[in-house]
Amino acid sequence: MQDNRFSHLFSKKNSEKATTLTKGSKKLILLFFTLFFFFYLEYKPYHTQAHAVSSLSETIFTLYQFIINQTLGIVHEGGHGVCYILPCPKFMGVFNGTLFQWLFPLGIALYYKRKHNMMAFYAGLFILSISLDYSAWYMSTAQQGAYVPAAKSFLGVDGLHDFHYIFTTLGVLSYASFIAGFTKAISMILMFGALLAMFFEAF
Repeated sequence: MQDNRFSHLFSKKNSEKATTLTKGSKKLILLFFTLFFFFYLEYKPYHTQAHAVSSLSETIFTLYQFIINQTLGIVHEGGHGVCYILPCPKFMGVFNGTLFQWLFPLGIALYYKRKHNMMAFYAGLFILSISLDYSAWYMSTAQQGAYVPAAKSFLGVDGLHDFHYIFTTLGVLSYASFIAGFTKAISMILMFGALLAMFFEAF
């Protein structure tokens, strides 16, 4: 009985050690996200025209950006997919894509917060800020039409423009630019705040 108790305490202690990052690891994570932040401001794919990638740094950033973009896109479409299976009202079915896109990184952040891994928590908030920024851009295009052409669609087919439908239903389509700007401001504040929190955690 006593051996089992000590064994349990020993395994718990090892588990806690396994989730504890060294100061050096925290500084490397901070460096990675700081570089990502500045490259993100420079090379947002939805603001720039298609061009040849001209440097190693841009190549690496474009790869990471592609992975994040595709992951959020899959989660977004998965949110819609839930409402293809469940009897959701149409408004909820349309909004569910964006909702899932926000809840996914937030859920990861909160999971690691419960594990007392604060660097992973802040990293999750950083990814959430990117998701919010993408949503802000999507919101800003709401007045361009009710449908997204296949060339601009994640799935490669013509589709309903989520925010054109959402804003029209709510009667706020004329305020799309303001809502998009407000969402973007929140995303930038959250992104910078996550970086600042990483800095204090690392030092």
